Amino acid sequence: MKKNKQSILQVPYVWAFTTYFAEGFPYTIIRIISSVFFRDMKVNLESIGLTSLFGLPWVLKFLWGPQVDEFATKRRWMLSMQFLLVLMVAAVALFSRLEGGVKIIAIVFFLGSFVAATHDIAIDGYYMEALDEKGQAKFVGYRVMAYRIAMMAGTGIVVTIGATEGWLTGFFCASGILGVLFVYHLVFLPRVEREKEPIRKLVGLLLRKKPLALLVIVLLAAALVRWLFSLGWYGELKSVAPVLGRIRFSGWVGIGLLIGLGLLALYKERVKNLLFKDRDSFYSRAFVAYMDRPKIGIAISFIILMRTGESMLSSMVSPFLVDLGIKIHYGWISGGVGLPFSIVGAMVGGWMISRYTLRKTIWPFLLAQNFTNVVYMILALHLNRYVVLNTGAEIAIPIGHFNLLLVALVHAFDQFSGGLGTSVLVTFLMRTCLPGSKAAHFAIGTGLMNISGVLSGVMSGFLAEWLGYGYFFGISFLASIPGMVLTFYIPFLEPGSETKSLEKIS
Repeated sequence: MKKNKQSILQVPYVWAFTTYFAEGFPYTIIRIISSVFFRDMKVNLESIGLTSLFGLPWVLKFLWGPQVDEFATKRRWMLSMQFLLVLMVAAVALFSRLEGGVKIIAIVFFLGSFVAATHDIAIDGYYMEALDEKGQAKFVGYRVMAYRIAMMAGTGIVVTIGATEGWLTGFFCASGILGVLFVYHLVFLPRVEREKEPIRKLVGLLLRKKPLALLVIVLLAAALVRWLFSLGWYGELKSVAPVLGRIRFSGWVGIGLLIGLGLLALYKERVKNLLFKDRDSFYSRAFVAYMDRPKIGIAISFIILMRTGESMLSSMVSPFLVDLGIKIHYGWISGGVGLPFSIVGAMVGGWMISRYTLRKTIWPFLLAQNFTNVVYMILALHLNRYVVLNTGAEIAIPIGHFNLLLVALVHAFDQFSGGLGTSVLVTFLMRTCLPGSKAAHFAIGTGLMNISGVLSGVMSGFLAEWLGYGYFFGISFLASIPGMVLTFYIPFLEPGSETKSLEKIS
């Protein structure tokens, strides 16, 4: 009886759900709930826009994706990261009650985002190791459903508790949910692969002089910049150039990001040569195999641009609802309305892809996903007077039952179309992965996908502050058009196309 019970708990229908719930839940806390929390703590929109930088590890995770493939097992990586995430969310709960804790929490979220991104690499790699191509396609809608349930559980349960009982209780609840998942996976998650290289070998590589020296240099540079700005010369400079006084810390971070991107573009050849210096290493082999394929440039452009508009929208939806004065209703709107519609969208998306192929569904699904931005624009313009009255107000003016119903309907459409879009995006990214480096290649794909999300998210706060929510949502739809146009030219739309492209260049 015990053996039979354990086998039921180890079937893909169970662990595919729990692992992708465990992937979506930390992401929701770091990327979505954090925006609600910071806005509730009266943080300005520019700084909230910069919380999109929490998504930077999801962009850069391709840099350490090959290590997850090469060292230990995906299961071990997954469990280690889950344990660290439990501790991280518990720490956020404790700091939420401290004076000045908001800044500490921002640092914890940023560091935790690297842990969560590594956790995602391990889960995606585990999924592709445990299932063949047919099994992977079978569970696409299922895993998307689990991911979106996690998002709704976060925005529904954690935000509701945080808005009503306090953020200490809300974040402790989130830590408890992650803790239960960790224990379940520790006991029941099947072992589906053998260890390639022991983890102690990776630890030895990290403890070499170069990585440690680089870390020390980065920390010293950050401390030096902070010290220089604390000196009197900067105050005198602001008196000479008053415009500097209007640039907040968030503005300087944005300027620094633009300078960094400019330098990266200027020295891109050196960066590329550095990455591919040793073409025989597992790290270089993974990158070369991914990049050296026909039409890969078009595929990469599509991956980068396909979620630009959605990322701009999602970074400002939570602050919009808080400023609208309905943060108390946020939970039931997300959990009671958004959850069932996101499940239906994910399941319908997976079913339609398997029945009508990715090639036929990718355009209408992405159009539905991005049309949400237009709907939000109309909603924001209609309710703009309530945004003006309730932004920063201690006691919010009710928006009325009819308007609350409109918000719920828009959110329902958003979650349904988001489920469709996510199904098609996950399927496409899996089609770009080659055998032998699945975790690394999926990390590269999702990292590229998040580039525009981070950059557009950083700009979102400034644009929303300048233009207002309504016009900002309209601009976010325009930003989605290039990605939709590229759907007519991209490769890897047919099953097995990634293997065929590999055979052509062999």
